[in-house]
Amino acid sequence: MLLLSLGPKAWPRLSQFKPRILPRSREGEFLHAWSRNLSGQNQPRGPGLRTRLLITTLFGAGLGGAWMAAKAEKEQRQRQQRTEALRQAAVGQGDFSLLDHQGQPRCKADFRGQWVLIYFGFTHCPDICPDELEKLVQVVKQLEAEPYLPMVQPVFITVDPARDDVAAMARYVKDFHPRLLGLTGSTEQVAQVSRSYRVYYSAGPKDEDQDYIVDHSIAIYLLNPDGLFTDYYNRSRSAEQIADSVRRHMAAFHSILS
Repeated sequence: MLLLSLGPKAWPRLSQFKPRILPRSREGEFLHAWSRNLSGQNQPRGPGLRTRLLITTLFGAGLGGAWMAAKAEKEQRQRQQRTEALRQAAVGQGDFSLLDHQGQPRCKADFRGQWVLIYFGFTHCPDICPDELEKLVQVVKQLEAEPYLPMVQPVFITVDPARDDVAAMARYVKDFHPRLLGLTGSTEQVAQVSRSYRVYYSAGPKDEDQDYIVDHSIAIYLLNPDGLFTDYYNRSRSAEQIADSVRRHMAAFHSILS
């Protein structure tokens, strides 16, 4: 073999073929760098977590704001369409001449410049009329509690003029609200204002006590300060829902003026 042929004096020269061993400090640095490369720590970093969260939040807020703006625009468009449809229905057109519960003559022009809520009923009504008038009063009280809103005038018009004279109306309205205005008149005057607001009513048969029930439409009407019929609320609407609707109509009306 080669090693044997060289003889013992040649063996020390083989030490030059041993692999070089890195110093401990350099070897540790090499292994640390190698492990960092495997774990990707030396790769270029993108935005930090806080930055990504901020970008996501701002993007979500932008989408939310756009959605809210689109929703508000849609609701405003629907209100305008509804208002236009109500005006075309010609509800509340024309004047009326009635007496209030203090015997003073009243006409439609007396309410110009005011928001008005009107309910048609009769004082002998056992349940529906008191419930609806109480709801109307709750709406007025809710709006009165917000001093920046304009005053709303509550009005009760009878559809039973044969029994609901001025004195009967005065006794009846005082149990609901100090500003509730009761209106009555002759049979012809009540029929005229009822037709104007598309209110149906019909007196039923009399019992042995000459008492009777008047069947009639159940709705609360909203008039704006220009005296125009703006909206109506049936029996299913709560006081809170009506108050919210009145607020929206007020805001829309004053935004047009400004």
